[in-house]
Amino acid sequence: MSIDPNLGASIAVTRFGLGARPGEIDAARPDPRGYLKAQVRASGADQPAGTFETSAKHFVEVREYQIERRQDRKAGVDPVQDALRQIRATAQPEFLARAQLAAQTDASFRERWTLFWCNHFTVASKNLQTAVLVGPFEREAIRPHVFGRFEDLLAASTMHPGMLLYLDQAQSVGPNSPIMSMRGPGLGKLGQSGLNENLAREILELHTLGVGSGYTQADVTEFARALTGWSVQGPNAGQYGGRFASAGEPGQFTFRAMLHEPGARHIFGKSYNQDGIAQAGAVLHDIAGSPATAHHLATKIARHFVADDPPPALVARLERVYLQSDGRLDLVANALIDAPEAWAPQQAKFKTPYEFLISGYRAIGAAPQDFTKFGPVLTGLGQQPFNAPSPKGWAEDAQTWAAPDAIVKRMSWSEAFSQVAAPVVGQPTQIAENSLGAQLTPPVALAIARAESRPEALSILLMSPEFQRR
Repeated sequence: MSIDPNLGASIAVTRFGLGARPGEIDAARPDPRGYLKAQVRASGADQPAGTFETSAKHFVEVREYQIERRQDRKAGVDPVQDALRQIRATAQPEFLARAQLAAQTDASFRERWTLFWCNHFTVASKNLQTAVLVGPFEREAIRPHVFGRFEDLLAASTMHPGMLLYLDQAQSVGPNSPIMSMRGPGLGKLGQSGLNENLAREILELHTLGVGSGYTQADVTEFARALTGWSVQGPNAGQYGGRFASAGEPGQFTFRAMLHEPGARHIFGKSYNQDGIAQAGAVLHDIAGSPATAHHLATKIARHFVADDPPPALVARLERVYLQSDGRLDLVANALIDAPEAWAPQQAKFKTPYEFLISGYRAIGAAPQDFTKFGPVLTGLGQQPFNAPSPKGWAEDAQTWAAPDAIVKRMSWSEAFSQVAAPVVGQPTQIAENSLGAQLTPPVALAIARAESRPEALSILLMSPEFQRR
Protein backbone atom coordinates (compact mmCIF):
# COMPACT_ATOMS: atom_id res chain seq x y z
CA MET A 1 0.00 0.00 0.00
CA SER A 2 1.46 3.37 -1.02
CA ILE A 3 1.21 6.33 1.31
CA ASP A 4 1.26 10.04 0.68
CA PRO A 5 4.89 11.03 1.35
CA ASN A 6 3.95 14.24 3.20
CA LEU A 7 1.52 12.57 5.56
CA GLY A 8 3.71 9.47 5.74
CA ALA A 9 6.70 11.53 6.85
CA SER A 10 4.67 13.10 9.65
CA ILE A 11 3.37 9.73 10.80
CA ALA A 12 6.85 8.19 10.68
CA VAL A 13 8.35 10.66 13.13
CA THR A 14 5.35 11.20 15.43
CA ARG A 15 3.58 7.84 15.63
CA PHE A 16 6.55 5.54 15.16
CA GLY A 17 8.99 8.01 16.69
CA LEU A 18 8.99 10.36 19.64
CA GLY A 19 8.09 13.59 17.86
CA ALA A 20 9.79 15.58 15.13
CA ARG A 21 12.94 17.58 15.63
CA PRO A 22 13.61 20.42 13.17
CA GLY A 23 14.23 18.96 9.71
CA GLU A 24 13.24 15.41 10.66
CA ILE A 25 10.00 15.33 8.67
CA ASP A 26 11.92 16.55 5.63
CA ALA A 27 14.43 13.74 6.12
CA ALA A 28 11.67 11.13 6.24
CA ARG A 29 9.66 12.45 3.30
CA PRO A 30 11.47 10.74 0.38
CA ASP A 31 10.85 7.26 1.82
CA PRO A 32 9.00 7.14 5.18
CA ARG A 33 9.14 3.35 5.46
CA GLY A 34 12.79 3.19 4.48
CA TYR A 35 13.55 5.95 6.95
CA LEU A 36 12.18 3.80 9.76
CA LYS A 37 13.67 0.50 8.60
CA ALA A 38 17.11 2.09 8.54
CA GLN A 39 16.80 2.48 12.32
CA VAL A 40 16.40 -1.27 12.88
CA ARG A 41 19.80 -2.76 13.60
CA ALA A 42 21.15 -6.03 14.91
CA SER A 43 23.35 -4.37 17.53
CA GLY A 44 20.30 -3.17 19.41
CA ALA A 45 19.40 0.22 20.81
CA ASP A 46 21.53 3.23 21.58
CA GLN A 47 22.86 3.65 25.10
CA PRO A 48 22.34 6.87 27.08
CA ALA A 49 25.45 9.06 27.03
CA GLY A 50 27.48 9.10 30.21
CA THR A 51 29.61 6.92 32.43
CA PHE A 52 27.41 4.78 34.64
CA GLU A 53 28.17 1.92 36.98
CA THR A 54 27.10 -1.64 36.21
CA SER A 55 24.25 -3.26 38.08
CA ALA A 56 26.79 -5.47 39.87
CA LYS A 57 28.66 -2.43 41.14
CA HIS A 58 25.44 -0.76 42.30
CA PHE A 59 24.30 -3.94 44.03
CA VAL A 60 27.48 -4.21 46.07
CA GLU A 61 27.44 -0.49 46.88
CA VAL A 62 23.85 -0.65 48.12
CA ARG A 63 24.56 -3.71 50.26
CA GLU A 64 27.51 -1.93 51.85
CA TYR A 65 25.44 1.22 52.22
CA GLN A 66 22.64 -0.67 53.96
CA ILE A 67 25.12 -1.94 56.54
CA GLU A 68 26.32 1.61 57.14
CA ARG A 69 22.71 2.80 57.39
CA ARG A 70 22.01 0.32 60.18
CA GLN A 71 24.99 1.72 61.99
CA ASP A 72 23.74 5.27 61.39
CA ARG A 73 20.36 4.35 62.84
CA LYS A 74 22.04 3.19 66.00
CA ALA A 75 23.95 6.48 66.11
CA GLY A 76 20.78 8.55 65.68
CA VAL A 77 21.37 9.60 62.03
CA ASP A 78 18.26 9.85 59.81
CA PRO A 79 18.56 6.85 57.42
CA VAL A 80 15.72 8.09 55.19
CA GLN A 81 17.58 11.24 54.23
CA ASP A 82 20.72 9.21 53.59
CA ALA A 83 18.75 6.89 51.32
CA LEU A 84 17.30 9.81 49.38
CA ARG A 85 20.77 11.20 48.80
CA GLN A 86 21.93 7.81 47.56
CA ILE A 87 19.06 7.59 45.08
CA ARG A 88 19.61 11.14 43.84
CA ALA A 89 23.29 10.50 43.29
CA THR A 90 22.71 7.29 41.36
CA ALA A 91 19.31 7.02 39.69
CA GLN A 92 18.61 10.62 38.73
CA PRO A 93 21.57 11.08 36.35
CA GLU A 94 20.63 7.77 34.69
CA PHE A 95 17.09 8.91 34.03
CA LEU A 96 18.17 12.34 32.81
CA ALA A 97 20.59 10.74 30.34
CA ARG A 98 17.79 8.47 29.13
CA ALA A 99 15.51 11.49 28.57
CA GLN A 100 18.28 13.37 26.79
CA LEU A 101 18.80 10.45 24.44
CA ALA A 102 15.07 10.40 23.65
CA ALA A 103 15.00 14.14 23.04
CA GLN A 104 18.09 14.28 20.84
CA THR A 105 18.26 11.01 18.91
CA ASP A 106 17.96 10.99 15.14
CA ALA A 107 16.58 7.44 15.39
CA SER A 108 13.51 7.95 17.56
CA PHE A 109 11.71 4.87 16.23
CA ARG A 110 14.59 2.80 17.58
CA GLU A 111 14.23 4.55 20.94
CA ARG A 112 10.43 4.22 21.04
CA TRP A 113 10.75 0.50 20.23
CA THR A 114 13.24 0.22 23.08
CA LEU A 115 11.03 2.08 25.54
CA PHE A 116 8.20 -0.27 24.66
CA TRP A 117 10.29 -3.24 25.78
CA CYS A 118 11.52 -1.41 28.89
CA ASN A 119 7.88 -1.00 29.87
CA HIS A 120 7.01 -4.57 28.89
CA PHE A 121 9.72 -5.93 31.20
CA THR A 122 9.11 -3.46 34.00
CA VAL A 123 11.51 -3.04 36.89
CA ALA A 124 10.63 -0.21 39.26
CA SER A 125 12.18 1.52 42.25
CA LYS A 126 10.17 -0.08 45.03
CA ASN A 127 13.11 0.23 47.43
CA LEU A 128 16.64 1.61 47.54
CA GLN A 129 18.14 -1.51 46.00
CA THR A 130 15.86 -1.64 42.96
CA ALA A 131 15.85 2.17 42.60
CA VAL A 132 19.49 2.15 41.57
CA LEU A 133 19.13 -0.93 39.35
CA VAL A 134 16.40 0.24 36.94
CA GLY A 135 18.83 2.18 34.76
CA PRO A 136 21.41 -0.62 34.60
CA PHE A 137 18.59 -3.12 33.92
CA GLU A 138 17.52 -1.19 30.85
CA ARG A 139 21.10 -0.70 29.67
CA GLU A 140 22.25 -4.26 30.23
CA ALA A 141 19.21 -6.49 29.75
CA ILE A 142 16.95 -4.61 27.34
CA ARG A 143 18.81 -2.30 24.97
CA PRO A 144 21.28 -4.87 23.54
CA HIS A 145 18.47 -7.31 22.62
CA VAL A 146 15.55 -5.24 21.29
CA PHE A 147 16.09 -6.31 17.68
CA GLY A 148 17.28 -9.84 18.38
CA ARG A 149 15.33 -12.97 19.26
CA PHE A 150 12.65 -12.52 21.88
CA GLU A 151 13.89 -15.60 23.71
CA ASP A 152 17.24 -13.90 24.28
CA LEU A 153 15.54 -10.73 25.51
CA LEU A 154 13.34 -12.79 27.83
CA ALA A 155 16.32 -14.69 29.25
CA ALA A 156 18.39 -11.52 29.72
CA SER A 157 15.60 -9.73 31.55
CA THR A 158 14.75 -12.74 33.72
CA MET A 159 18.35 -13.31 34.79
CA HIS A 160 19.17 -9.68 35.53
CA PRO A 161 19.65 -8.75 39.20
CA GLY A 162 17.15 -5.92 38.76
CA MET A 163 14.33 -8.31 37.85
CA LEU A 164 15.37 -10.97 40.35
CA LEU A 165 15.27 -8.45 43.19
CA TYR A 166 12.22 -6.51 41.99
CA LEU A 167 10.08 -9.65 41.93
CA ASP A 168 11.62 -11.20 45.05
CA GLN A 169 13.14 -14.17 43.23
CA ALA A 170 16.66 -13.91 44.60
CA GLN A 171 15.93 -15.89 47.77
CA SER A 172 13.12 -18.15 46.58
CA VAL A 173 13.79 -21.56 48.07
CA GLY A 174 12.47 -24.93 46.96
CA PRO A 175 10.45 -26.67 49.72
CA ASN A 176 12.49 -29.84 49.30
CA SER A 177 15.78 -28.22 48.32
CA PRO A 178 18.99 -29.32 50.01
CA ILE A 179 19.22 -26.16 52.06
CA MET A 180 15.79 -26.71 53.65
CA SER A 181 17.04 -29.91 55.24
CA MET A 182 19.83 -27.95 56.90
CA ARG A 183 17.81 -25.31 58.75
CA GLY A 184 19.74 -23.67 61.51
CA PRO A 185 20.93 -20.36 62.97
CA GLY A 186 23.77 -20.10 60.48
CA LEU A 187 21.40 -19.68 57.55
CA GLY A 188 19.86 -16.39 58.66
CA LYS A 189 16.92 -15.13 56.61
CA LEU A 190 17.58 -17.65 53.86
CA GLY A 191 16.71 -20.49 56.16
CA GLN A 192 13.35 -18.85 56.84
CA SER A 193 12.51 -18.28 53.17
CA GLY A 194 10.06 -20.27 51.14
CA LEU A 195 8.93 -20.60 47.55
CA ASN A 196 8.19 -17.24 45.93
CA GLU A 197 5.93 -17.27 42.84
CA ASN A 198 6.15 -13.60 41.85
CA LEU A 199 8.63 -13.95 38.98
CA ALA A 200 7.03 -17.10 37.60
CA ARG A 201 3.58 -15.51 37.63
CA GLU A 202 4.65 -12.26 35.98
CA ILE A 203 6.63 -14.04 33.28
CA LEU A 204 3.55 -16.03 32.30
CA GLU A 205 0.96 -13.30 32.80
CA LEU A 206 2.83 -10.23 31.57
CA HIS A 207 6.04 -11.13 29.74
CA THR A 208 4.95 -14.10 27.59
CA LEU A 209 1.67 -16.02 27.39
CA GLY A 210 -0.71 -13.40 28.74
CA VAL A 211 -3.89 -13.61 30.81
CA GLY A 212 -6.44 -16.08 29.50
CA SER A 213 -3.93 -18.18 27.57
CA GLY A 214 -4.78 -21.35 29.48
CA TYR A 215 -2.07 -21.75 32.09
CA THR A 216 -3.16 -22.71 35.60
CA GLN A 217 -2.09 -21.93 39.15
CA ALA A 218 -0.42 -25.32 39.20
CA ASP A 219 1.67 -24.24 36.19
CA VAL A 220 2.71 -21.08 38.04
CA THR A 221 3.77 -23.06 41.10
CA GLU A 222 5.68 -25.63 39.11
CA PHE A 223 7.43 -22.91 37.12
CA ALA A 224 8.34 -21.15 40.37
CA ARG A 225 9.90 -24.40 41.57
CA ALA A 226 11.89 -24.67 38.35
CA LEU A 227 13.16 -21.12 38.90
CA THR A 228 14.42 -21.77 42.42
CA GLY A 229 18.14 -21.18 42.61
CA TRP A 230 18.06 -18.27 40.14
CA SER A 231 19.58 -15.60 42.34
CA VAL A 232 22.14 -12.83 42.76
CA GLN A 233 25.64 -13.40 44.09
CA GLY A 234 26.06 -11.55 47.36
CA PRO A 235 29.02 -9.27 48.10
CA ASN A 236 30.40 -11.83 50.55
CA ALA A 237 31.23 -15.07 48.76
CA GLY A 238 31.35 -16.82 52.11
CA GLN A 239 27.91 -15.81 53.32
CA TYR A 240 25.51 -18.39 54.74
CA GLY A 241 28.43 -20.08 56.49
CA GLY A 242 30.37 -20.51 53.28
CA ARG A 243 28.90 -23.95 52.61
CA PHE A 244 26.07 -22.74 50.40
CA ALA A 245 27.65 -19.87 48.48
CA SER A 246 27.68 -20.23 44.71
CA ALA A 247 30.37 -19.23 42.28
CA GLY A 248 30.15 -15.87 40.57
CA GLU A 249 31.06 -12.20 40.82
CA PRO A 250 29.25 -10.19 43.51
CA GLY A 251 26.11 -8.51 42.22
CA GLN A 252 25.73 -10.75 39.17
CA PHE A 253 23.35 -13.56 38.33
CA THR A 254 24.18 -16.87 39.95
CA PHE A 255 22.53 -20.24 40.25
CA ARG A 256 22.36 -21.57 43.81
CA ALA A 257 21.99 -25.32 43.48
CA MET A 258 21.34 -25.68 47.20
CA LEU A 259 18.12 -23.64 46.82
CA HIS A 260 16.80 -25.50 43.79
CA GLU A 261 13.78 -27.77 44.07
CA PRO A 262 14.88 -31.27 42.95
CA GLY A 263 12.99 -33.45 40.53
CA ALA A 264 11.07 -33.11 37.29
CA ARG A 265 8.56 -30.31 36.80
CA HIS A 266 5.23 -30.75 35.01
CA ILE A 267 4.17 -27.55 33.26
CA PHE A 268 1.60 -27.07 30.48
CA GLY A 269 1.24 -30.84 30.29
CA LYS A 270 4.92 -31.37 29.61
CA SER A 271 7.58 -32.89 31.83
CA TYR A 272 10.85 -30.99 32.32
CA ASN A 273 13.53 -33.38 33.54
CA GLN A 274 16.51 -31.07 33.14
CA ASP A 275 18.80 -30.58 36.11
CA GLY A 276 19.57 -27.29 37.78
CA ILE A 277 19.54 -24.04 35.86
CA ALA A 278 18.65 -25.78 32.60
CA GLN A 279 15.20 -26.67 33.88
CA ALA A 280 13.81 -23.13 33.98
CA GLY A 281 15.80 -22.34 30.85
CA ALA A 282 13.92 -25.06 28.98
CA VAL A 283 10.60 -23.64 30.17
CA LEU A 284 11.57 -20.15 28.99
CA HIS A 285 12.52 -21.58 25.60
CA ASP A 286 9.15 -23.26 25.17
CA ILE A 287 7.01 -20.32 26.25
CA ALA A 288 9.02 -17.91 24.08
CA GLY A 289 8.00 -19.99 21.06
CA SER A 290 4.37 -20.41 22.08
CA PRO A 291 1.59 -19.13 19.78
CA ALA A 292 0.03 -17.57 22.88
CA THR A 293 3.18 -15.53 23.44
CA ALA A 294 3.20 -14.47 19.80
CA HIS A 295 -0.40 -13.28 20.10
CA HIS A 296 0.20 -11.49 23.39
CA LEU A 297 3.25 -9.62 22.11
CA ALA A 298 1.67 -8.79 18.75
CA THR A 299 -1.36 -7.34 20.51
CA LYS A 300 0.76 -5.19 22.81
CA ILE A 301 2.95 -3.90 19.98
CA ALA A 302 -0.07 -3.02 17.85
CA ARG A 303 -1.74 -1.35 20.82
CA HIS A 304 1.34 0.71 21.60
CA PHE A 305 2.03 1.92 18.09
CA VAL A 306 -1.38 2.13 16.44
CA ALA A 307 -4.50 2.15 18.63
CA ASP A 308 -5.77 1.31 22.10
CA ASP A 309 -8.08 -1.16 20.35
CA PRO A 310 -5.58 -2.62 17.86
CA PRO A 311 -6.70 -3.76 14.39
CA PRO A 312 -7.09 -7.57 14.35
CA ALA A 313 -5.49 -7.82 10.91
CA LEU A 314 -2.36 -6.06 12.18
CA VAL A 315 -2.17 -8.29 15.25
CA ALA A 316 -2.49 -11.39 13.06
CA ARG A 317 0.25 -10.17 10.71
CA LEU A 318 2.72 -9.46 13.52
CA GLU A 319 1.86 -12.74 15.19
CA ARG A 320 2.53 -14.68 11.99
CA VAL A 321 5.91 -13.02 11.42
CA TYR A 322 6.93 -13.74 15.01
CA LEU A 323 6.14 -17.44 14.74
CA GLN A 324 7.66 -17.87 11.28
CA SER A 325 10.90 -16.17 12.28
CA ASP A 326 11.46 -17.86 15.66
CA GLY A 327 10.67 -14.62 17.46
CA ARG A 328 13.03 -12.29 15.59
CA LEU A 329 12.10 -8.82 16.77
CA ASP A 330 13.85 -7.04 13.89
CA LEU A 331 11.50 -8.78 11.46
CA VAL A 332 8.51 -8.00 13.65
CA ALA A 333 9.54 -4.33 13.65
CA ASN A 334 9.82 -4.37 9.86
CA ALA A 335 6.41 -6.02 9.59
CA LEU A 336 4.94 -3.25 11.72
CA ILE A 337 6.49 -0.65 9.42
CA ASP A 338 5.11 -2.42 6.35
CA ALA A 339 1.59 -2.79 7.77
CA PRO A 340 -0.99 -0.49 6.12
CA GLU A 341 -2.95 -0.24 9.39
CA ALA A 342 0.01 1.48 11.02
CA TRP A 343 -0.23 4.37 8.53
CA ALA A 344 -3.90 5.26 8.98
CA PRO A 345 -4.32 9.07 9.01
CA GLN A 346 -6.25 9.10 12.29
CA GLN A 347 -4.12 9.89 15.33
CA ALA A 348 -5.54 7.24 17.63
CA LYS A 349 -2.88 7.24 20.37
CA PHE A 350 -2.74 9.80 23.21
CA LYS A 351 0.76 10.58 24.41
CA THR A 352 1.86 9.49 27.87
CA PRO A 353 3.40 12.26 30.02
CA TYR A 354 6.93 11.12 29.16
CA GLU A 355 6.13 11.10 25.43
CA PHE A 356 4.49 14.52 25.70
CA LEU A 357 7.44 16.16 27.45
CA ILE A 358 10.00 14.56 25.17
CA SER A 359 8.09 15.57 22.04
CA GLY A 360 7.91 19.14 23.39
CA TYR A 361 11.67 19.29 23.73
CA ARG A 362 12.14 17.70 20.32
CA ALA A 363 9.84 20.28 18.72
CA ILE A 364 12.20 23.10 19.68
CA GLY A 365 15.39 21.11 19.10
CA ALA A 366 16.32 20.95 22.78
CA ALA A 367 16.70 18.44 25.62
CA PRO A 368 16.15 18.55 29.40
CA GLN A 369 19.29 19.61 31.24
CA ASP A 370 18.33 19.43 34.91
CA PHE A 371 16.68 16.44 36.57
CA THR A 372 15.46 18.57 39.47
CA LYS A 373 13.26 20.41 36.97
CA PHE A 374 12.36 17.59 34.59
CA GLY A 375 11.76 14.80 37.12
CA PRO A 376 9.27 16.62 39.36
CA VAL A 377 7.27 17.79 36.35
CA LEU A 378 7.02 14.24 35.06
CA THR A 379 6.01 13.06 38.52
CA GLY A 380 3.36 15.76 38.71
CA LEU A 381 1.94 14.58 35.39
CA GLY A 382 1.60 11.07 36.82
CA GLN A 383 4.70 9.24 35.59
CA GLN A 384 7.34 9.22 38.31
CA PRO A 385 10.78 8.45 36.85
CA PHE A 386 11.82 4.80 37.05
CA ASN A 387 8.81 4.00 39.23
CA ALA A 388 5.99 2.30 37.33
CA PRO A 389 3.09 1.49 39.68
CA SER A 390 3.21 -2.29 39.17
CA PRO A 391 4.93 -5.02 37.14
CA LYS A 392 2.39 -4.25 34.41
CA GLY A 393 4.32 -1.07 33.67
CA TRP A 394 2.81 2.24 32.66
CA ALA A 395 -0.65 2.31 31.10
CA GLU A 396 -0.78 3.43 27.48
CA ASP A 397 -4.49 4.08 26.90
CA ALA A 398 -6.03 7.51 26.43
CA GLN A 399 -8.47 6.99 29.29
CA THR A 400 -5.60 6.88 31.78
CA TRP A 401 -3.83 10.04 30.62
CA ALA A 402 -6.55 12.30 29.16
CA ALA A 403 -8.54 13.05 32.33
CA PRO A 404 -9.51 16.74 32.77
CA ASP A 405 -7.13 17.38 35.67
CA ALA A 406 -4.28 15.80 33.70
CA ILE A 407 -4.97 18.12 30.75
CA VAL A 408 -4.89 21.13 33.08
CA LYS A 409 -1.48 20.05 34.35
CA ARG A 410 -0.21 19.67 30.80
CA MET A 411 -1.47 23.13 30.02
CA SER A 412 0.35 24.61 33.01
CA TRP A 413 3.58 22.96 31.95
CA SER A 414 3.13 24.08 28.32
CA GLU A 415 2.68 27.69 29.39
CA ALA A 416 5.71 27.64 31.68
CA PHE A 417 7.83 25.81 29.11
CA SER A 418 6.81 28.25 26.36
CA GLN A 419 7.63 31.29 28.49
CA VAL A 420 11.22 30.07 28.75
CA ALA A 421 11.63 28.55 25.28
CA ALA A 422 9.75 30.93 22.97
CA PRO A 423 12.16 33.89 23.25
CA VAL A 424 15.16 31.78 22.19
CA VAL A 425 13.72 29.48 19.51
CA GLY A 426 12.35 30.11 16.03
CA GLN A 427 8.95 31.36 14.98
CA PRO A 428 6.11 29.24 16.42
CA THR A 429 4.51 28.94 12.99
CA GLN A 430 7.69 27.35 11.67
CA ILE A 431 8.01 25.12 14.74
CA ALA A 432 4.44 23.92 14.14
CA GLU A 433 5.19 23.05 10.53
CA ASN A 434 8.43 21.32 11.49
CA SER A 435 6.87 19.27 14.28
CA LEU A 436 3.54 18.28 12.70
CA GLY A 437 4.00 18.58 8.94
CA ALA A 438 0.92 17.39 7.09
CA GLN A 439 -0.85 16.68 10.39
CA LEU A 440 -1.06 20.40 11.19
CA THR A 441 -4.69 21.42 10.57
CA PRO A 442 -5.71 24.87 9.27
CA PRO A 443 -7.58 25.86 12.49
CA VAL A 444 -4.53 25.18 14.66
CA ALA A 445 -2.17 26.86 12.20
CA LEU A 446 -4.44 29.93 12.20
CA ALA A 447 -4.65 30.02 16.00
CA ILE A 448 -0.87 29.90 16.24
CA ALA A 449 -0.47 32.66 13.66
CA ARG A 450 -2.99 34.90 15.47
CA ALA A 451 -1.59 34.41 18.97
CA GLU A 452 -0.78 37.61 20.82
CA SER A 453 2.72 36.49 21.77
CA ARG A 454 5.30 33.87 20.89
CA PRO A 455 4.89 32.04 24.22
CA GLU A 456 1.14 31.89 23.68
CA ALA A 457 1.62 30.61 20.13
CA LEU A 458 4.00 27.87 21.26
CA SER A 459 1.70 26.75 24.08
CA ILE A 460 -1.20 26.59 21.61
CA LEU A 461 0.88 24.21 19.51
CA LEU A 462 1.83 22.01 22.46
CA MET A 463 -1.77 21.73 23.66
CA SER A 464 -3.31 21.18 20.22
CA PRO A 465 -5.03 17.81 19.62
CA GLU A 466 -2.57 17.11 16.81
CA PHE A 467 0.39 17.49 19.17
CA GLN A 468 -1.18 15.66 22.11
CA ARG A 469 -1.86 12.64 19.91
CA ARG A 470 0.25 10.58 17.57
